[in-house]
Amino acid sequence: MVPITHWHPDVIAFLLMVQGLYLVAVEPLRKQFSWADHFDRRRAVLFTCGLLVIALAEGTALHDLSEHFLFSAHMIQHMLIILVAAPLLLAGMPPWLLRPVTTLGFMQPVMRCVTNPIVAGAIFNVVLMAMHVPPIYELALHIHWTHIVQHMILLIASLLFWWPMLSPLPEFPAMSSGGQLLYLFVVKFPQIPLGAFLTFSQVPWYATYVNAPRVWQFVTPVQDQQMAGLIMSVPMSFILFGAMAAIFFVWFGQAEKEEVKVRGR
Repeated sequence: MVPITHWHPDVIAFLLMVQGLYLVAVEPLRKQFSWADHFDRRRAVLFTCGLLVIALAEGTALHDLSEHFLFSAHMIQHMLIILVAAPLLLAGMPPWLLRPVTTLGFMQPVMRCVTNPIVAGAIFNVVLMAMHVPPIYELALHIHWTHIVQHMILLIASLLFWWPMLSPLPEFPAMSSGGQLLYLFVVKFPQIPLGAFLTFSQVPWYATYVNAPRVWQFVTPVQDQQMAGLIMSVPMSFILFGAMAAIFFVWFGQAEKEEVKVRGR
């Protein structure tokens, strides 16, 4: 049994390296880049917070709980990556740092395709669904590096998911407020059956968690699975509908300002 107090210094070291490269690029090296623009230090705070969330999900005992004991812990990892880390990392990227890579000749058509809202939403939902297919999921539990690869794929898919709302690049712009509302409303629908199946199923899907030592004796594998379904459904619904409300009120406020300007002419 892997002790659940175990930390992962390799993950922490990798994230510290990423943080160091980011800080070097946005401060000392920025002055050497002819294409670099002003850097808002608030972006560094957001990016750092995103890395801290990944460190919590992947570098602490939460990772061992998810890999060896509790499906609900695994779902907490997924929600941290999707709902917290991905938007923070995207909001923390200065446009001039991304532009040299994303505007390369072969990358432009790729970026134009994958940041299209229909494609981005489809990629995100396909990745999310596929990762919970029992054989694929069990593979991640038994071969450690596949678990890491799957979470890297999930992070990339999550960045694409948030791109139509938080795009840092005008070359691949965010959608209009109305488009963002429709996008969030539509993208949420494919996730509903997965959350419902997990929450209401009376049969455990994953053999690893059935055979795992019980961290909490009063929680059965089915109850653990049902908790995972709720962890997926409730926070995601809360954050996505909260984002929709925020977008609507900003949109409404902008419309009111425009109306006042028109009347003042």
